[in-house]
Amino acid sequence: MFILGNPSNFQGGSPDNEPVKDGVGHWFGLIHRGGVIVPILIGLILINISISIERWITISKASGKYSASEFVRKIRGFLNVNNIDGAIKECDVHQGSIANIVKSSLNKYKEMENNTSMDLEQKELSIQKEVEESTNLEMPMLEKNLVIIATLTSVSTLVALLGTVIGMIKAFSALGSAGGSVDAAALSSAISEALINTALGIGNAAVATILYNVFTTRIDKLTYAIDEAGYSIVQTFAAKHR
Repeated sequence: MFILGNPSNFQGGSPDNEPVKDGVGHWFGLIHRGGVIVPILIGLILINISISIERWITISKASGKYSASEFVRKIRGFLNVNNIDGAIKECDVHQGSIANIVKSSLNKYKEMENNTSMDLEQKELSIQKEVEESTNLEMPMLEKNLVIIATLTSVSTLVALLGTVIGMIKAFSALGSAGGSVDAAALSSAISEALINTALGIGNAAVATILYNVFTTRIDKLTYAIDEAGYSIVQTFAAKHR
C-alpha cells in the first residue's frame, strides 16, 4: 500500500490507473496490480532471503578458517607423529564445527591413553562414541531451518498457482460480463495479475531450490570430512596401541 501502491508509481497519481511507463515505479506498480496473493508471495520471498542469509553465515562459520579437507590432512599429519597436543592446537586455529568434533575426540584420545582399566577394544569404542556424540551435537545446528527452505520450493509454486487461478477467474469473468464484446482493459488487467503471481512464485521457488542444494552440498562436505577425521583418530589409536 505504501511502497508498491504509492501513487507516484501510477499514471495520474492514482493506483486505479496503469503503472508509469518506466523506472522502478513501473515495476512497483506492476507488482501491486498482482492482487491479494502478492503480499503472501512477498512474505515468502522475505522468509527465503532472511533464512538463506542466516544459513550462509552459520554454515560459513561452521566451515572454519580454512577448508575442511586441508584441516583433515593437517590432523592426520599430527596423528602420524603422535603429536596430539599439536592437533588440538590446530583445532583451536580452525574454529569450525569439524574442529570442535575433532578436538573433543582428541581429548578422549588422550584420556584413553592414560586409562589402564579398559582394554584396547573398549578404548576404541569409547573414542568412536565420543566422535558420534560430538557429531550429533554439531549437525542439528548445521541443518537447522533447511526444512523451511525446502518447503518454500513447493509452497511458493502452489501459492503462485492460486494467484494465477484467481487472475484467470477474473479474466473469464471480464469476458462473461462484456456481453459478447471483449473488454480489453479488464481482460489484460486480470491476465497481468495472474502472470505477476506466477512470476513471483516460480522465481522464489527456483531460488529456494538452488540455495537448498548449495547448503546441503556444503553440509555434506563437512559431514564427509568429520567422518574421515573420526575414522583417522580411531584407526591411529588402534594402530599405535596394538
